[in-house]
Amino acid sequence: MKLHDLKPAAGSRKAKRRVGRGIAAGQGKTAGRGTKGQKARAGGTIPAWFEGGQTPLHQRIPKLRGFRNLFKVEYEVVNVGDIARVAEAGGFEGGEVPDAKPSKKGSAPVTVNQEILRAAGLVRRLDRPMKVLGAGDLSTALFVVADAFSASARSKIEAAGGTVSVLETPETKRPAIGVDKGDKADTAESTAEAAATEAPAAEAASAEVEAPAETSPAEEPKAGTPKRARAAKGKAEADEAAGAEPSADTTETAAEATDEKPAPKARARKPRTDTPDTDA
Repeated sequence: MKLHDLKPAAGSRKAKRRVGRGIAAGQGKTAGRGTKGQKARAGGTIPAWFEGGQTPLHQRIPKLRGFRNLFKVEYEVVNVGDIARVAEAGGFEGGEVPDAKPSKKGSAPVTVNQEILRAAGLVRRLDRPMKVLGAGDLSTALFVVADAFSASARSKIEAAGGTVSVLETPETKRPAIGVDKGDKADTAESTAEAAATEAPAAEAASAEVEAPAETSPAEEPKAGTPKRARAAKGKAEADEAAGAEPSADTTETAAEATDEKPAPKARARKPRTDTPDTDA
């Protein structure tokens, strides 16, 4: 076998269709492009969005202006009038609410929140925050709990003797569930007491380290010993010159002066400095 005998495997290659080579070839004359027209010409291409000359889609539809605010909060909205209508029909259960103003009609305040409003058919979703608007009139005392209130809704609810409660997202860290504030206070007090107990002990230890060692009375030199010795010696010499016997006190003082000599002062040694060699 030689190089000119090598051939690709059967079916691995497909020959290009040769058009325009006569009628007998099957793709002669118009070469599969049909008869005349823009697509039959050389270089005749039509873009995918071309619509035959009519107004294209990107011109028929107006441009989308503005922008989408990523921080916008989508609320479930309910009006005060709708709440009043359901309340008057008896759709809510009454209950005592602390710090609630007595209503004009004397009825007990009614608790209203998002779950109750959904059960009454006034709110569709629970995954969005709820906002109460002030459209309509209200004459029933209500205890309304929502994420936001308009100024008119708040004034109408309070004027009817009701109470408003806003659900707020905590901005600061709060203790975990199950941990009381008293436990934290006890821990802080015990830590403070331990620190107060350790502080005096540390101060006493540092004072002992810094305080100089006290010298014993035997090691303390006698103040005025040289001067007293000289005076006693001079008196003894004067007594000998006069021919009188020296007294016992004078003799003892002179002996002490002879035996005891003042301790020489310790001289501080100067640090040795190597002088540079001037010859070098």
